[in-house]
Amino acid sequence: MSQAIKIVKVLAAPGVGSFFFDDQAAIKAGAVRDGAAYQGKVITPGYEVIREPSESVSVMLVLSDGYVAIGDCASVQYSGVGGREPRFHAKLLAQQIEQDLAPRLLGLDVSHFRNAAVQAEAWISESIEAKRAAAYGVSQALLNAAAHVAGHHVMARVIKDEWELSGPLAAVPIYAQSGDDRYTNVDKMILKSVPILPHGLINTVELVGPDGAELERYVHWIVARIEQLKTQRDYCPRIHLDVYGMVGASVQGSPERTADILQRLEAAAGPHPLTIEHPLDAGSRDAQIEALAHLRQILKTRGSQVKIVADEWANTAEDIHLFAVNQSVDLIQVKTPDLGSIHNTIDAVLDCHHNGVGPVLGGTCAETDQSARTTTHIGIATQVAQMLAKPGMGFDEGYTIVLNEMNRALRIDGYLSQLSMQAPRGMGPT
Repeated sequence: MSQAIKIVKVLAAPGVGSFFFDDQAAIKAGAVRDGAAYQGKVITPGYEVIREPSESVSVMLVLSDGYVAIGDCASVQYSGVGGREPRFHAKLLAQQIEQDLAPRLLGLDVSHFRNAAVQAEAWISESIEAKRAAAYGVSQALLNAAAHVAGHHVMARVIKDEWELSGPLAAVPIYAQSGDDRYTNVDKMILKSVPILPHGLINTVELVGPDGAELERYVHWIVARIEQLKTQRDYCPRIHLDVYGMVGASVQGSPERTADILQRLEAAAGPHPLTIEHPLDAGSRDAQIEALAHLRQILKTRGSQVKIVADEWANTAEDIHLFAVNQSVDLIQVKTPDLGSIHNTIDAVLDCHHNGVGPVLGGTCAETDQSARTTTHIGIATQVAQMLAKPGMGFDEGYTIVLNEMNRALRIDGYLSQLSMQAPRGMGPT
């Protein structure tokens, strides 16, 4: 029996995220945009200015066989609001990981990801302030380590095996986000035949317009642009708009008038299926569940096919479970950094499947290439309804990172499966 592979050293390096940490409360209160910055008074604790560079911490687990497993701590763009953990500071978090957490992790057997992740999360809760950010990065490194110990280095295969998920690894649809560049980035998405677009970053009532007129105009433009630029005759992407609660805000929270606008957008989308993320904000988790369920019922009664996605207030595995069991939405965004250790993300995705709700594997523009690659493996292992192209707001970079990681993993796994079938009985790939 081979000797167990364990952690012998823990290193942590401060880094940056791919976008910014933004004080959402200050922005909603009327902070003035000034180029790439915002001018105004800070509201959310933890911020010194309204927009601050996002940060990250790379966690490096040195294993007893010399391999170094890596994961990145990260947090979402709008940290500190809606029940989310306050924004963290990379230098402090790196210091806490090396000084306070590392002694607990030394000697941990990394052969079984799930067991190691649960144990590490418990230790993190006792020793680290930014618990979810830390657990997010450490658990990524543990999954990387488990894939190394298994010998195949395919993190998605570790997930399939440990959660006993049937079926092969398979591609899932990727959805893109445009950021503020809502026109040029849509052109890029169409030229690259992205299956779900454009996200849109509809984060002010001005972008919605009176009775949804501005947003309706934008959807008409997207549809026309698809017809003009598409390179495949049968290309008919789903239109997915994240409206940050602004549709509801534009009509003083009325669910009936919100539904009116969504139906106008549906008509404007023509042959393209329409998904609306966070159409309104009810101010708390329980109120949000009730409000979205009511809106969804109104749309169904009217014969609308618009799909509703829960985002804000669906932060933890418990939150996601409540949205799912109450059948309040069609899909739920599982925002990976908000759930801390990635074993919670896997459980939340499977919970959505169990309750007949589509899991959207999200995340944030503020995370890193490393975290995006790792969570891509969750998407293809658990067969999510759709998966975010991340990080960043430039589209090209995030789409490249996620699509290429997905294709690499599928090709490697296919090759290893073929070797297994060709190997003599009792033998497998080495």
